[in-house]
Amino acid sequence: MLKANKLSMRYDNTLALNDLSFTVAPGEIFCLLGQNGAGKTTTINIFLGLLKPTSGEALINDISVIEDTSIRRLIAYIPEIVQLYGNLSGLENLNFFSRLAGFVYTQEELGSLLKRVNLEEVAHQNKLSTYSKGMRQKVGIAIALAKKASYILMDEPTSGLDPKASVEFAEICKELSADGVGVLMATHDIFNAVNIGSKIGIMREGALVHTAETSTISAQELQDLYIKTIN
Repeated sequence: MLKANKLSMRYDNTLALNDLSFTVAPGEIFCLLGQNGAGKTTTINIFLGLLKPTSGEALINDISVIEDTSIRRLIAYIPEIVQLYGNLSGLENLNFFSRLAGFVYTQEELGSLLKRVNLEEVAHQNKLSTYSKGMRQKVGIAIALAKKASYILMDEPTSGLDPKASVEFAEICKELSADGVGVLMATHDIFNAVNIGSKIGIMREGALVHTAETSTISAQELQDLYIKTIN
C-alpha cells in the first residue's frame, strides 16, 4: 500500500507538513481536502520524489520512495493541468509516453486504452491542442494505465471541469478503484470527494485533523466539518 509515516516538512521557519500519517490501500481512493498551503501538494511531491521530507517516510509497498527510487515506477501522476504535446494526437502522446516508460503497444492496444477512459474514438487522431481539459485528463489516465501504475496521484483533477466531464472523471476513478488501483487525490471539491472517494482526510497547517469514510458522511456534513476545521 501507499503510506505516509509521520511525514514532516520544514521550509526555513515554515512547517509545511506536521507528523502526517495515512495509508492508501489497493483500490482505495483517498481524497485530501484543505485550503491552499495546507500541505496537500507537498505531500504528493514527496511521494513523487521531488521533495525529501525533513523527517518521516513516504512508502510504497513498505519501500521508501527516497531510499529506493525504482519503486516510483508503481506510481503515476495526474496534475491539475496535464502537460502533453499539443502537436501530437492523443494516440501519439499515449504511444510516446508509454514507450518512454518502457512499454510498447500496438495501435489497437493504444486505442483500447483510450476507449477504456472513455475518450471518443473520433478524437484519437486529433491534435492534443484541440482537446478540452477533460479530454487531456483522459489521455493522462490512459498513460497511467499503460504504465501499469498501482497508484495514481492526482492534484486538483476536477478543477475547471464542466459537469459532464466531472461525471465522466468520477466514473473513470471508480473503474480504477474496481481494478485495484489506489488513488491519492488532493482536491478542494467537497462534492466530488464524497462522490468519488472511499476515504476523506481534511488537512490544516500540514496536519491531518479529520478522516472519515465516505460511506458514513454526506456532502453537507463534510462541508460543515470542513468549514469548521479551517475557521
